[in-house]
Amino acid sequence: MQTDTLSDKVLIIYCFVDDFLKKIAPKNDKQRKFTDAQVITTALIAAKKFKDNYSAALDFLSSYEGFYRIDRGVFSKRLHNLEYIMSLIFSYLGQTIKELNVSKEYIIDTFPVSVCRNIRIPTCKLFQGESYRGYNKSKREWFYGFKVQIITNAEGIPVQFDIFCGETGDITAFQSSQICLPEGSHLFGDKAYNDYEQEDLLLECDEISLKPVRKSNSKRADKPYEAFYKNHVRKMVENSFAMITDLFPRHIHATSDKGFLLKIFIFVLAFTILQ
Repeated sequence: MQTDTLSDKVLIIYCFVDDFLKKIAPKNDKQRKFTDAQVITTALIAAKKFKDNYSAALDFLSSYEGFYRIDRGVFSKRLHNLEYIMSLIFSYLGQTIKELNVSKEYIIDTFPVSVCRNIRIPTCKLFQGESYRGYNKSKREWFYGFKVQIITNAEGIPVQFDIFCGETGDITAFQSSQICLPEGSHLFGDKAYNDYEQEDLLLECDEISLKPVRKSNSKRADKPYEAFYKNHVRKMVENSFAMITDLFPRHIHATSDKGFLLKIFIFVLAFTILQ
């Protein structure tokens, strides 16, 4: 749901998360003034409005009734402990979106997330190895980090995502993923997803129709109207990726590898909840 004010966003996120936790999670320690729902809400608001600055989000939300300013370190530890709960929230949202998707049209694509600038690769402490070096075709440049694969509905709202090392090709990432879509779904992708064997297996085993943009020499060439429609549909996921990466700071700060990956996930979750 799109909202106009930050106060609306806080209210929507907190109410949704709090209601969800009451159904699936154990009760909070009665001695805690700052609940798990408030921890998750703070992280999502930090991702959505403060470029992942947890301290700024904690300061901002301390003015809201029921929110308290807790220590930044304590907040980070509690947030890491809630990673599984947040993954359940995303899964629940994804399943709900799929159930409401009458058209059964979905889009798959990837975008890169750099750990550091290329000039700083030798001194990068979090990740080391050639497996993190990938190529961004849209910008025609190399990057060092991860590749995020996301499946969205036709409106560009994420329903599934996976993270791979930067060197992983799009089709390799696709083959490594468990595609959890309803039978009869149509999955649109760019030219990188042209794999006839994978296409046939997906249709035969899962009744999911993979519809990549065909290459000029493809044996399964598209008719003009099919090519036009595929390119039209794919614009939604490109817009979504632009909005997700626009939330990123210039450099995602993390003190651990798990922390870095968690922050990527929180950006995707924040975007999904508020769309």
